[in-house]
Amino acid sequence: MPSLRIIADGHRRRQLERQLPEAEFLGRLGGNELSRAFADLDVFVHTGVHETFCQTVQEALASGVPVVAPASGGPLDQVHHGSNGLLWRPDRPSDIRAHVRRLVADPQLRTAMGIAARRGVARNSWTALGDQLIGHYRAVTGQRALQFDIDHKEAS
Repeated sequence: MPSLRIIADGHRRRQLERQLPEAEFLGRLGGNELSRAFADLDVFVHTGVHETFCQTVQEALASGVPVVAPASGGPLDQVHHGSNGLLWRPDRPSDIRAHVRRLVADPQLRTAMGIAARRGVARNSWTALGDQLIGHYRAVTGQRALQFDIDHKEAS
């Protein structure tokens, strides 16, 4: 089994294939194929420093895979450094290698982070995320919580 799998496709693929001949390029995957590919990983590495939500990070965490991601944008909301993955500073991409080596060398740490990853994402129900978003809006606008009485169908 290859030590490096790349689940993506794009304009730099041919260049990367030449630079990384030992890697397995799976291309763009979806559905069950993508789920199986994530579940087979030991570590998920995300290099995009301009992501917003970063769904791929959440998919890896949901698969119980520790994540190495930049400490910027969406990954900051999902990856808790030292708990479910490791964050690298965008101005120091060389840290990616050190973080991956650390996880590869320590199966117990990978397992612990994978368990934390799965548990953390399991708490992200649509209701919980919606409540969190409303809380952010309230904090920004300074508004008090709007209470809605379902039985009386009126807001207070």
